[in-house]
Amino acid sequence: MQRDHGGNLDEAQMRFGPGVWIDLSTGINRRPWPVPAISDRAWRDLPTRQAESRLLEVAASWYGCGVENLLAVAGASAAIQLLPRVFPAGRAAVLTPTYNEHAASLAAAGWQVTPCPALADMQGADLAVVVNPNNPDGREWQPQVLRELAGRVGHLIVDESFADPRPDLSLARDLPRNCTLLRSFGKFWGLAGVRLGFAIGAPDLLAQLAQVAGPWSVNGPALQIATAAMADLAWADNTIGYHAEASLRLDRLAVGAGWEQAGGTHLFRLYATPDAAAAQAKLARAQIWSRRFPYSTRWLRLGVPGNRAEWDRVIAALQP
Repeated sequence: MQRDHGGNLDEAQMRFGPGVWIDLSTGINRRPWPVPAISDRAWRDLPTRQAESRLLEVAASWYGCGVENLLAVAGASAAIQLLPRVFPAGRAAVLTPTYNEHAASLAAAGWQVTPCPALADMQGADLAVVVNPNNPDGREWQPQVLRELAGRVGHLIVDESFADPRPDLSLARDLPRNCTLLRSFGKFWGLAGVRLGFAIGAPDLLAQLAQVAGPWSVNGPALQIATAAMADLAWADNTIGYHAEASLRLDRLAVGAGWEQAGGTHLFRLYATPDAAAAQAKLARAQIWSRRFPYSTRWLRLGVPGNRAEWDRVIAALQP
């Protein structure tokens, strides 16, 4: 299966030249949590169980789940690769279009993957995968709808990587036993290089996943950074407020440029353009990188600019 991602600045620079690029091809927060100095011990020593326990306590409070239902992993993407190996391969239904690693990792693990355009089409699958809110179109489903889906499939995986600004969408507070959630740390806190994520689910399943992930799957600096970041509720509130307004501002600029608003979340927006390749090239000539999709000639996704200088460059690039 095709594995196509944003964040591919190497490609942008090869096609359009080097320079000071603004990477809006991902949904990663452009206003990251300010990382303080990292202790020498975090770099020098192997990660400790105590450090991991401190992170899990803070994360459990943020997500509204029990510590026993939480496993830290090296990014939500790591869990996406590992989970198909925990279950016996069978028929998997993936709600599409969506983040393509789900189908790709399932196929690589021997699953028969069926793309499904609607939740109703997933009934009876051994494993069902839903991204909520969805990437790239921002579709969302209320928790009760997904709980009902869990009752009609063998196991339900819900990727909530973009749900931090929308806790009302999360299943974490009342999780069906046959459901596993995936959460990303790097996107909302803007620190993708930390490579940290979480799986939320039944303790016995998490124990199997931990065995597959192996020891020390999360590094010491990541444990220290995330423990402090996830406890900074004032920063989180300010960040959610900024993106709620900034995402709408980006929509107004895009519509003014002749594009149609086609969806999105707090952290990224999706637009239907007359020609996505031409729109991407226009932005790229201003050294702004955006995200196209191999299955659409019109869709273009943009992350939300993070400061005045970035906004000024986006405004100038979108001028007729």
